[in-house]
Formats: sequence, C-alpha cells, structure tokens
Amino acid sequence: MDNLTHSLVGALLGQAGLKRKTGLAMPALIIGANLPDVDATSLLWLEGVQHLAFRRGITHGPIAWVLLPLILAGALWWWDRWQGRRGTRPEKRLPVRFGWLYGLALLATLTHPALDWLNVYGIRLLEPFSSRWFYGDVLFIIDVWMWALLGFATWFSLRREKRGGNWMRPARIAGAVGLAYVGMSAALSKLAADGNLSQSPYRNGVIASPVPLNPLKRELLVRDLRGYWWAANWSLFGDHRPTISQIGQQCANGIVIAVGNTEVDAFLFWSRARMAERAPDGSVLIRDARFYDPRARDRFTVALKDVRCEPINSPPLREGLGEGVRR
Repeated sequence: MDNLTHSLVGALLGQAGLKRKTGLAMPALIIGANLPDVDATSLLWLEGVQHLAFRRGITHGPIAWVLLPLILAGALWWWDRWQGRRGTRPEKRLPVRFGWLYGLALLATLTHPALDWLNVYGIRLLEPFSSRWFYGDVLFIIDVWMWALLGFATWFSLRREKRGGNWMRPARIAGAVGLAYVGMSAALSKLAADGNLSQSPYRNGVIASPVPLNPLKRELLVRDLRGYWWAANWSLFGDHRPTISQIGQQCANGIVIAVGNTEVDAFLFWSRARMAERAPDGSVLIRDARFYDPRARDRFTVALKDVRCEPINSPPLREGLGEGVRR
C-alpha cells in the first residue's frame, strides 16, 4: 500500500491505546509501519526497471521483521537518552522502556507486509528463504476509502483526547471497520475471479484486480491458452457477462529473453502477467498486463529495439473466454 496508509495504520494503533505503553511509542509505530520501504533507495543505485526485482523482497521478509524494529527501537532509545543529557527531553514524555519500544516497532513493521500483500503488485514474504511472490488481489494500492476511515478516526481520536474524552474507542472501532472492509473486498475479488469468465475452458488464469475509487468493481485480466491477455470490467451490481477485449497489440513471438540483459531478467522475475506488445516502430515492448498504460511505457516496460514483433495471425477464439461473452 502507499505510505500514507501505512502511516495512518501506525497512528491508529497508537490512538487505540498502545502509545501509553512507553515514551516515543508513536514514532515507533508510525516509522515502523513504513520501515520496510527502505528498499525504495534502490531507485538511486539501480537503473531502469531493475529495482522491480529488488523491491518488496529482503526488507519485507522474516529477517527484516526482526532486525528493522530492533534498529528503530535502538535509535529511539538513544534519542531519548541524548535529549536527556542535553536537557531538552520533554517533561511530559513517558519513560522509555526498550522492551515495549521494540515490541511496538515490531508490531508496526509486521503491518507493512500484511498491507502490501493485499494488492496485485505482490510481495516476497519469505525472502531470503524463498523468492516466491504472494498476491492478495484485495485492495487497490491507493485506497481513498481507507484513507478516509483511518484519517478521520485518527483525527477524531486526537480531538477527543485533547478534550478529555474516551479517545481510544474511535480508533478501535475504526480498526474493526477497516478489517471488515478488507474482508468484504477479499470476498468480492474471489467472487469476480470465480465468476463467469473464469469458468471458460479457454482461460489459463484470471486476476481480479481492484480499481481506484469504486470498491465494488474489479478489472478482470484473463490469460487464454495461447498466452495472450484480455481485459473486462466486472461490477457487483453490473453485467456479470462483460465485454472482453484483448490488451494492446500483442506479439505472437511472446516474451523474448535477451541474453545478458539485466533489465529483462529483473522484469521477468517480477512480472506476474507478462506480455509482449508491438511498439510503434515494430519492435517489442515487454510489459505487464496488471499495469498496462500506453501513456506510461517507461515505468513497467522494457524495450527490445532489436527484436521485431511478429503479428498475431491466428483468429480470435470464436467461442469466447466465457459463456455469453460478447465481442
């Protein structure tokens, strides 16, 4: 998920009562909830799309779950002692207990991979022991409804605390509502993926991808037996036999492995819905159907200028990819 969502989850945990356990609990919770994204620094020292093979890996795995909170807790504990020696430590700050500081940082850090698992981007939860990608297909990577729920509950809790009211209750209610929302979204994704299109004998994989703004809709990505990707829009209250269309101008020669091309290797390691598309000059673009956007070809695209795209000569599957699918 995006870093605002991670930060709000950390803040809400604090407002649910955990910030009373030790001084500097809120920094431990908010920073800890974002800590695994330290791997974003790879954008500074990896070229092109090579960062895709590094992100959501080692810093999101079991070893990092233990070590990153330890480093954070140690840094905060040192900061408290340093302020004490300088005479700048706030008088209202609670005593800093290292055990609680580490426990809260650990809890917050664990919320990060849990949230990242929820979207279609994927996460390598077992790195470095296994490089397998895991996908939840539950929430869009930026969910404005989660922003609204978590943001309002945090603000309301802080407001009640300032006025001397029961400030923990709003945060706890929001946490329960948030979990229910995630559960509902998971059920909808499963319903969409197991629905009409997925029952076709011509399909070889279905991804029910959440979309921005509307939690009741999904973009269905369907892979046929020839390896080409198709897209359809699904809605809980809409037509469950949607019109399906092929994604882009795909190439019949599929994914071309360029020997010695580190960007290709990194992209294919990361990609879940890989496809080869024809560029305007007739060459091949290696892309991922999950993030298909003809207007933004650099972020999730590898261009193979020396490889010519072979047009798809075979006719479309006349039977369709699902009963009742229109063309």
